[in-house]
Amino acid sequence: MAEAEQQPGSSPKDDVLHIPANLSFMVPKKEIHMVPDMGKWKRSQAYVDYIGFILTLNEGVKGKKLTCEYKVSESIENLLALLNTLDRWIDETPPIDQPSRFGNKAFRLWYTKLDQEAENLLRSVIPPALGAAVPEVALYLKEAVGNSTRIDYGTGHEAAFAAFLCCLCKIGVLRVDDQLAIVFKVFDRYLKLMRKLQKTYRMEPAGSQGVWGLDDFQFLPFIWGSSQLVDHPTLEPRHFVDEKIVNEHHKDYMFMECVKFINEMKTGPFAEHSNQLWNISAVPTWSKVNQGLIRMYKAECLEKFPVIQHFKFGSLLPILSVKP
Repeated sequence: MAEAEQQPGSSPKDDVLHIPANLSFMVPKKEIHMVPDMGKWKRSQAYVDYIGFILTLNEGVKGKKLTCEYKVSESIENLLALLNTLDRWIDETPPIDQPSRFGNKAFRLWYTKLDQEAENLLRSVIPPALGAAVPEVALYLKEAVGNSTRIDYGTGHEAAFAAFLCCLCKIGVLRVDDQLAIVFKVFDRYLKLMRKLQKTYRMEPAGSQGVWGLDDFQFLPFIWGSSQLVDHPTLEPRHFVDEKIVNEHHKDYMFMECVKFINEMKTGPFAEHSNQLWNISAVPTWSKVNQGLIRMYKAECLEKFPVIQHFKFGSLLPILSVKP
């Protein structure tokens, strides 16, 4: 899906055709060690496939509500069950009493369980014939929930989850007709899980820019959420700073859902605690918001060494340069 749309009338097997027959799966590893390495990332197959995946989904959700009808495949159901399991583990791992208000150390116990069980959990998503891919794909899942040492979470962890989904598309577990369910079911469920982790364990924002960042924790739901609102007959960007409108529409639109969470977590005037978002409310159309957020995502996340130094590269998202 990151590389090519499935053609109408093609068989399900065609979804897997862009994996080379001689591909050897591998546990992804760090390749960006210093700032000059960023050039390798921007020229890599991984970058092209990752941004292609994000933009394909951006196009797929354009003008559609979270509550619209779409296909939910068995693979999507299996992913939701996996995320539900991770959610249940939070309930089974309550925060501990500690002097520090932030970064509850119980998160490390929860994370240890994921670290130990990720591959087993993924065997319910990835069929036995593709079992060799499990360790490679599992690493992105483990990287997608925050850092267990610092007990923080940020856009780099969010990117790992998008990479996890991209890899599942590349091996054919997720298919082109799963696009809406990938964003509206799986990613939305992931967001709810991350919010629960952030609230339960008082996780710190990783590399937060404070009021000058778009959001303490997420970025992608603002991109896809603004795409959902393109050409909306009544809702304009200026409306999302109105709490009443946000509360009326948050179940239909991911962007509104994100703003609702910010309103719950932060106090004071919106323009002060979320200055970047406040500025975006002055943009005249959702289409311009969407285009601007994509540019901002590339500049503030994908081209920033502190974020990308943690990204891991394997056989599915390789560091190899794109052939000219």
